[in-house]
Amino acid sequence: MSKKNNNQDGFVFSTNKNFEFNNDDDEPMESLPPQQQNLKVFLDRIGGGKLITRVNGFIGNEADLEALGKMLKQKCGVGGSVKNEEILVQGDHREKVIKLLTDANYKAKKAGG
Repeated sequence: MSKKNNNQDGFVFSTNKNFEFNNDDDEPMESLPPQQQNLKVFLDRIGGGKLITRVNGFIGNEADLEALGKMLKQKCGVGGSVKNEEILVQGDHREKVIKLLTDANYKAKKAGG
């Protein structure tokens, strides 16, 4: 019976008897400063024809992304969520979101159609 290695990095076998695999994924990712973030703001339609403003391109840890999403939702006065490394804000708030992000020193621009 063969043994499978479930490692995502593609490591299969080592001939070194003293080899120990070090997985550095345990360290939390450090967020880039706002000036180095390149955020893109999209307008999408979800089920039922509802509009949603989507912000993606954030590089950093989940806590900073959640805090940014919370700030955007509060300033726009609407609901939303943070999923799959994207911020979702209910409604068409592209202009307001871009203004809020640029006021907070983020690089943000309108994307999509």
